[in-house]
This record gives sequence, structure tokens and C-alpha cells, in this order.
Amino acid sequence: MHELETYQLTVIAVGAIAFGVYLLVIGGDWTVDNAVVVAERAGLSKYFIAATVVAFGTSAPELFTSVNANISGYPGISVGNVIGSNIANILLVIAVSAMIAPLVFNRKDVRVDTIVMIGATAAMVVAILSGLLPRWGGFAMVAAIVLYILYQYKAHKLDVEETDEDAPSAVAPGLMLIVGILTLLVGSEILVQGAVAGGVALGVPEAVIGMTMIAFGTSLPELTACVAAARKNHSDMIIGGIIGSNIFNILSVMAFAAIAKPLVIDSRFATYDMYIVVAVTLLFAVLLLFAGRIGRLAGALMAFGYLAFFGVQFILY
Repeated sequence: MHELETYQLTVIAVGAIAFGVYLLVIGGDWTVDNAVVVAERAGLSKYFIAATVVAFGTSAPELFTSVNANISGYPGISVGNVIGSNIANILLVIAVSAMIAPLVFNRKDVRVDTIVMIGATAAMVVAILSGLLPRWGGFAMVAAIVLYILYQYKAHKLDVEETDEDAPSAVAPGLMLIVGILTLLVGSEILVQGAVAGGVALGVPEAVIGMTMIAFGTSLPELTACVAAARKNHSDMIIGGIIGSNIFNILSVMAFAAIAKPLVIDSRFATYDMYIVVAVTLLFAVLLLFAGRIGRLAGALMAFGYLAFFGVQFILY
């Protein structure tokens, strides 16, 4: 009887996870696509859109999922989602994009953004080592992300054009943007509950579920967007989007989760996962600051590294 209940719970959990991921992907697409349309019709530069609007939009699944998980009493999923998503963004999204088409970019254009990404990662390390991200820490992170957006706004001037009375209205895409966000909310709730149920059925810790299944699921919008960009050889859009997404994951996702409820961080994150995300971030930073190119071989090695990381999570825990 117990085995039957476990089997049924597992099936339901897998179905919930799949449906939650589906809603997150659809909601992420709607959010990003319509946010870009709204921004373009408002006269914003495309670089500004890539580094801020698109980056924040593709981080929206992580935001809603992590905040929801923390409020629901599963901080391990919340923290694991952020760490796992940042690792997936680099070792999976950048890797797959580079294998499709080598990523070539100007090192000077990404220098400040790379430094901000390193600083955000350092702030996350401090929170992990302390075992708690209090509300005031969350507010401080939000202040930092606001300053980052202001920097982007000033560094990349807006392409303001004269207003045309016959220009398309931003009302329709604005409404679809709201629909996309609502879809993300529903998807995050279903995903969190399904993942927790699956973890209980299989005896897997919530932190591992957050680091793997949920992190992968919420990184799908980045993966989808970057694969599309790679096919069109838009390397700058890919690099800028992932740097921005990793920054937003820490300075907004973790921040808002802590603002909603002080974020208690399991000590297990300080033993293995923290070192992995730091090492991966520094590797990415070295490539950004000194290489100026990420080729197919590097992409393949990074993808192999992600598969190894994914597997080790279940082996060790």
C-alpha cells in the first residue's frame, strides 16, 4: 500500500513539475517578447533591453519560484534555485549557444557588467556563509540592482525617435506582459509543490531539487532565447543577457525572497555548491575579460561540466 501511494505521488509530482515548467516557459516567452515590444515602442535602445528588460524577464521564473518557495517554507529550494540557475546559465546556456555558433564579443563592452556579476556573487557568498539573508540585506541588494539599471541606462543612451501618431500602441503588448507574469505566478506555484512532492516521494532533499530540476526548469527561458540568438549570430545579446540574468538572480531573486521572509540558508550550500558557483562564475569572468571569444570546444567542455554537476548532486545527497 505504501509503495502504491509513493508511486502515485511520484507520478502526480512529475506531472506537476512538467506542467509547471511548461507554464514557466510560456510565461517567460510572453513576458520577454512583450517587454521587448513595449520597450522598443517606448524608444529604448536594444542593448539596454538585452541587459535589463530581457535579463530581468528571463529571470522572472526564478524570481516567482524562489519567493513562492521561501514563503511556503522551503528556503532550500529558493536558494538552490538561484545557485543552480546561475550555474546552468553558464555551463548549459552559454555552452549550448557556443556549440551552435562561437560567441565573439568586445571585452571592453562587458567589463563593468562582469565586475558587477563578480560583486553580486561575492554578496551571495557572504549570505551563504552567514546562514541568513535578512530583510535589510534584501533591500540593500535591491538598491544595488537599481543602481546597476541606472548605470545601464546612462552608459547605453536611449534611441529616442520622434513620436509618430500612427505608431503602434504599447497597450496590447502591455496587457500580454501582465498575462505572462500571471502565468509565471501560476507556473511557479505548481512547480514548487510538484518538486516538493517529488522530493518527499523519492527521499531527495529540497535543496537538491532546487539545484537541479527547478534550476533547470527556470533556466529554460534563457536557453530558448539564447539558442534563437545564436542561430542569428547575436553574440552580444547572448553574453549581455546571461551576465544580466546572473546579476538579477542574486540581486533581485534572492533579495525579494528575503524581503518577503528572512531567507534561512542551509549550511550544506557552504560545503560544496558555493564553491562550484564561485568557480564557474570566475571561469566565465576570465573568458569575458581576457578571451573575447567562447568557441565550440569550450562550449562542449562546459556542457559536460554541467552534466557532471547535475549527476553529482544526486550521488552526494
